[in-house]
Amino acid sequence: MRNLKTSTVLAGMLAIALSSTFAGESSKKSVSPVLKHKMKSLDGKDVDLSKYKNKVLLIVNTASKCGATPQYKDLQALHEKYKDQGLVVLGFPCNQFGSQEPGTSLQISEFCTKNYGVTFDLFSKTDVNGDNASDLYKYLTSKKANPKTAGPIKWNFEKFLINRNGEIAARFSTRINPQSKQVTKAVEAELKKQ
Repeated sequence: MRNLKTSTVLAGMLAIALSSTFAGESSKKSVSPVLKHKMKSLDGKDVDLSKYKNKVLLIVNTASKCGATPQYKDLQALHEKYKDQGLVVLGFPCNQFGSQEPGTSLQISEFCTKNYGVTFDLFSKTDVNGDNASDLYKYLTSKKANPKTAGPIKWNFEKFLINRNGEIAARFSTRINPQSKQVTKAVEAELKKQ
């Protein structure tokens, strides 16, 4: 009888140890590859993207001197409309397309605030293509992330919609305005998912 009790106690302890081990592993794995990156904010601070866990993200490469620059206004409107439901817009200024983002971080910040009232999160200038592309953009454009949305960024203001699980739900070209039905329907669909 004593051996049976000892075996039961040991089995119970083993089960607890294993469940906590697997719980630890699942919590580590629960952060998606999109959110495993650290980026610099426009004011030079490190930002761990895991802080956006369980949010719906719209990740956009931006520029201040582009024909699509007025999309800042539309991105800000989208941010204001849906932020309380869990949408976060993340802007990544990029100077790779026609050198249309030549400014410093301070100049970018002042431009966005003064001209478009931007309050969504902006990051420091980021390469989105090529050898110097940030690891975030290397992942976003990879087949591993999503074969349907893979491929290099073609121009400023390309948009990646990231669902609450940190997966790419959609990719929108420069021509597709952030206020378009195509984007807002996709955003609303992802926000409804919990």
